[in-house]
Amino acid sequence: MPVDDILFDAEDRMEKAAEVLARELRTIRTGRASASLVDHIRVDYYGTQTPLKDMAQVGTPDPKLIVIKPFDPSCIKDIVKAIQASDLGITPSADSKLVRLSVPPLSGERREQISHHVKNLAEETKVALRNVRRDANKQLETEQKDSVITEDAAFKGKDEILELIHKYEKLVDDHVAKKVEEIMTV
Repeated sequence: MPVDDILFDAEDRMEKAAEVLARELRTIRTGRASASLVDHIRVDYYGTQTPLKDMAQVGTPDPKLIVIKPFDPSCIKDIVKAIQASDLGITPSADSKLVRLSVPPLSGERREQISHHVKNLAEETKVALRNVRRDANKQLETEQKDSVITEDAAFKGKDEILELIHKYEKLVDDHVAKKVEEIMTV
C-alpha cells in the first residue's frame, strides 16, 4: 500500500474520531436549552425505535426551554416516556400538542462533574487517535520490511502521521476547552 494511502486512511480515521467527540459534546447539557440535547433520544413508535428528531419538530424558543412538537400528536405519551427513560435528567411536561422541557440551571458541583466527564471523553478520543497512529506506523513498517516502500518514505510517512495526530489532538483540545467554558459560564 503506498504511503499516501496509509496517510489518507489514518487521517480519515482520526477525523471520524474527532467527529464522534463533537457529536457527543453536543448532547451534553450545559444549563442552556439546545435542540441537540434530545438528538440521541429514540422513541418506541409502533414497535420501532425511531429517533425523536425524525418524528417531531424540536425548537428552543428561549434559553431555558426546549419545545417538541410531534408530527403525530398521538405519540406524545411515547415521547414523554422516552425522555423520562433517557439520561437527560429533565422531567418533561406535556399537553395535547407539545412536550416542553424546562432546562434547570446547573449547580457548581454538577458543572464540575460534567466538565470532568467532558475531559474523560477527550482523553478517550486521544487514545483512539494514538491507536490510529500506532496502526499506521505498523503498516508503514510492514510495507518497508516487504520492500514496497523505501526507508526514507517510511520515515517521512511517520513524520506526517505525527503532524496529523498533533493537528487532531489540538482540534480535540479546542472542542473540549470550548465546551468546558460553556459549561462553567452559563
